Amino acid sequence: MHIAPFGVELWMNEFEKTCELNLAETCVDSMTMAQLLTLCGKDESALAEVLSFRMTYGDIEGSDRLRDAIAALYETQSRENVLVTHGTIGANSLIHQALISRGDKVISVVPTYQQHYSIPESIGADVHLLQLRPENGFLPDLDELRGMATPGTRLIAINNPNNPTGSLMDRTMLESIAEIARDIDAWVLCDEVYRGTDQEGAGMTESFADLYEKGISTAGMSKAFSLAGLRIGWLAGPTEVVEQVMIHRDYNTISVSMMDDHYAAMALENYRAILQRSQKITRENLAILTDWVDNEPLISWVRPRSGTTALLKVALDMSSRDFCVQLLEETGVMFTPGSAMDMEGHVRIGYANSAEILRAGLDLVSGFLASKVVSKNT
Repeated sequence: MHIAPFGVELWMNEFEKTCELNLAETCVDSMTMAQLLTLCGKDESALAEVLSFRMTYGDIEGSDRLRDAIAALYETQSRENVLVTHGTIGANSLIHQALISRGDKVISVVPTYQQHYSIPESIGADVHLLQLRPENGFLPDLDELRGMATPGTRLIAINNPNNPTGSLMDRTMLESIAEIARDIDAWVLCDEVYRGTDQEGAGMTESFADLYEKGISTAGMSKAFSLAGLRIGWLAGPTEVVEQVMIHRDYNTISVSMMDDHYAAMALENYRAILQRSQKITRENLAILTDWVDNEPLISWVRPRSGTTALLKVALDMSSRDFCVQLLEETGVMFTPGSAMDMEGHVRIGYANSAEILRAGLDLVSGFLASKVVSKNT
């Protein structure tokens, strides 16, 4: 089976271990185990809970405790509607494998995580891309979607909050997409790995699985929950989908680590405290980034409403990859080139690591941009 190279992951693998200031990071500033225990109201004695674990396979679907904790993140989901996977990336991959066959019509928004169009393409699906545009705030044009969503469409893949733009679809727009899908009896896969990081209000986006009977939501412990080291993700949706995905899952995962399952359950039982930390970081850091963009004449953007990333348009006559490589070589600062996500002319910044790293990195980027202006004028 041929599949397109994964642009973002290739870029990360090439450079993230050698950069000095990683502004390509997409997770909210990762927690230590000590921080996790503190947020959960525990101390180091809680580590002793795992000493009696026998190191065999974990529960196949995920432990009841973890699935109950995941279901509590939704309005209408229960344990039976939840399946634990190896990261959100595992959930997304399994859904495409389980639901899509050669010749099926799939609609995917772009930009988005590349899985949502490259995996269906590799299966032989008829993939149609719905371009998100800055003039629409990087939100889907619903009239355009209606025109694309013809009878026989198997699946519509969306991403909310969006990676890389940080755009956010509200409940009204999500319900409109559900109605479009309902009219043609299509599945909707909504990648919600950044859910919980909205810039306003309670910070928790409505979940598509709660709004549509054929809606499937995926998420995990990495981005909003700052625990990428726990390789835990999940899908929430109809039991029919859970059953179909289980068949495929038996071939590539079997179960997740019982250690990961245990600590993920502990974290999600205290999800409000963790998301409060994440929202503080993302909201304060986005204010720092906003001030910086406002004072950089070569940079423009659509300000994110959620998530941990922003898409920056750079007014320089050079490719996004050349920009990012030169930036890294001259300053040690790492961005992600738009070419890695089919958005040439832009770069992606992750702004949810520590404020100190963000400020230091942005100062160096300002110097880099100024040097380009000087060289252009000499």
